[in-house]
Amino acid sequence: MPTALDKLIQAWRAADSVTVLTGAGMSTASGIPDFRSPGGRWERYQPVPIQDFIASESARREYWRYKGETWKVILDAQPNPAHLALAELAAAGRIDLLVTQNVDGLHERSGFPADRLINIHGTDSSVTCMSCGRREPRAIAQAAWESGAEVPGCECGGAWKPSTISFGQSLIEADLRESFERAASSDVFVAAGTSLVVGPINQMFSLAHRAGAFTAILTGSETPFDAQASCKIETPLEEVLPAIAREIGQ
Repeated sequence: MPTALDKLIQAWRAADSVTVLTGAGMSTASGIPDFRSPGGRWERYQPVPIQDFIASESARREYWRYKGETWKVILDAQPNPAHLALAELAAAGRIDLLVTQNVDGLHERSGFPADRLINIHGTDSSVTCMSCGRREPRAIAQAAWESGAEVPGCECGGAWKPSTISFGQSLIEADLRESFERAASSDVFVAAGTSLVVGPINQMFSLAHRAGAFTAILTGSETPFDAQASCKIETPLEEVLPAIAREIGQ
């Protein structure tokens, strides 16, 4: 009797279009802890909404205290076998679009094609001035923070903020639209390492499901869509994704 993994591999091989959504679970094997699991970052850090960042100096200091400290963790992290497997599948033409909720840049560093990657929640690798909109590499603001600036500032006097989408901040409409359109037109939709609780991007699963796609959820945690999935696989991503890449590459 075929296993869930067998069914996914068969569907992936036969698919003309595959869309993948990844979440924090992709990067835990790289040493980057996720937000929602027990012991995760939300137990130790209260997110700063964009409105508070703009209005409050103390909120900006708190935001940068967290972001400044965690940047070294991100810099030291390396793509793990799960990232590399997705890059391999993309290079073989087996992934049409990858949408990631992660801001750590590990998909880019794995060699995943930039033209098929959407960082739906932005990236920590650059900063944006909240006054003039100027964008620069993260190193500029990080160096200022490490030199003692509690809130690194742009030359115009505005505050630098890592180019991530904060709570209360709108997603980029074009990226969201493309993500939804690709999910709705895919033969196979794979959600890997995501709890599928963050909207609106979790709607990708519903769109793919309603369109008749083979839907796979690869995560050890429960999600709101488990009952609707064509298959659910709880094997660690750094094991199951390389196995899929090996089988599809044969």
